[in-house]
Amino acid sequence: MMTPREQVCKACDGTGLQADDENWQYKCPVCGGDGILDLEGNYETARTVAVDENNRVLD
Repeated sequence: MMTPREQVCKACDGTGLQADDENWQYKCPVCGGDGILDLEGNYETARTVAVDENNRVLD
């Protein structure tokens, strides 16, 4: 089943992953790594992302 384009996460382009400027990949915080947005508006609360001294995300 193909996902309608309106539901694809635009932050990660549907991959579920994002990369920083050093190309370290991490789970997309917008869609939670699913690659699909919940159109019903049931979003998790925002969380603070832990980073190291080089601003790399610590998961």
